[in-house]
Amino acid sequence: MEKQQSRREIASKAAAAAGVLILKPERVRGYQANSALTLGLIGSGNRGMYVSGLFAKNEFLKVTAVCDIYDDRIKVAQERYSGAKAYKNYKELLASDVDAVLIATPAFLHPEHFEAAVDAKKHIFLEKPAAVDAAGCQRVLRAAKRADKTKRISVDFQQRYGKDYRKAYEVVKSGELGEIKMVRAAWIGGGPAIKSGHAASEEKIRNWFFYRELSGDILIEQDCHNIDVVNWFMGKHPVKVSGYGSQQIRKYGDIYDNLACTFQFDDGRIFSYSANQFRAPGFSDVSETFMCEKGAVNVHRRGYTIWREKGAPETAETKYDITMDAVTEFIEGARTGKLENAAFHAAESTLTAVMALEACVKGREMTWDRVSRG
Repeated sequence: MEKQQSRREIASKAAAAAGVLILKPERVRGYQANSALTLGLIGSGNRGMYVSGLFAKNEFLKVTAVCDIYDDRIKVAQERYSGAKAYKNYKELLASDVDAVLIATPAFLHPEHFEAAVDAKKHIFLEKPAAVDAAGCQRVLRAAKRADKTKRISVDFQQRYGKDYRKAYEVVKSGELGEIKMVRAAWIGGGPAIKSGHAASEEKIRNWFFYRELSGDILIEQDCHNIDVVNWFMGKHPVKVSGYGSQQIRKYGDIYDNLACTFQFDDGRIFSYSANQFRAPGFSDVSETFMCEKGAVNVHRRGYTIWREKGAPETAETKYDITMDAVTEFIEGARTGKLENAAFHAAESTLTAVMALEACVKGREMTWDRVSRG
């Protein structure tokens, strides 16, 4: 059995990866600054087609290869990206001369596909989460540690790249509101549609989101977004959590459709979390709120509100999908040598979500030390 990493090892790697490495463009691939990247899409499902479409809008990138195990999904991708070479085996795509890959396969495959992309020395844009369990997170961390330092590795925790998210983060980290004293976050909204019309033998892969072993449940596949923002703003992960989850409306698959968790950090500060996938037209709450000594910040994909001790609240409105910020920064970074290895904090946030799911499923408090040991 491979040795599991300790909490201290994971934290130190995340800290080391916090900065952005800047290399001269010629060290990245011998590019001139205005050279275009070629991209291979691994997984041409709904998310893969959407995000690759954002990539394709950039003048400095061309989608030249697509990969999926299903013919109908390959057809969709080839119709969108004329001239793109099609593969059914992701290893063959990785052996091609594409500069970068977008990995948008079912979540349980992320560690395997990320590891292979690292070994192929590609620039990597990985859909979240890093994995669906602790062993998968450790596999991603090991691959990230040996990754080529001339390649950019980004993970689609798009809040970290959103302009208004970054503005809110800077306000909190500046100290003008004092220290964060309590956190609450939520993902209250509808879930994905259930796919139909496929062979029974394809059910679990076609509808992988609804099976815990393939998606990690809503806590890992979806709610890791909120958890990642909290870890980012706090500068660390919680050390223990308790929680509950159930199915109340959606009687399909084996994942929760609602849950609530209470996390605690090593200094006693509390993070309260709730999520559901009930379809309630006209209402949703997908946001993070940081209660500070001298004010509060609520931030979400549509902007932010900042309350200070004096004066009216400060607000900002985001009028576009912030995934575009993540995509644009990835392309520019890979082309010009502004590099990062986001796999470290992505694995840390995913492991935080794994800890919470374990608490809900087992019905008892779960600690970081216990889950990080596997």
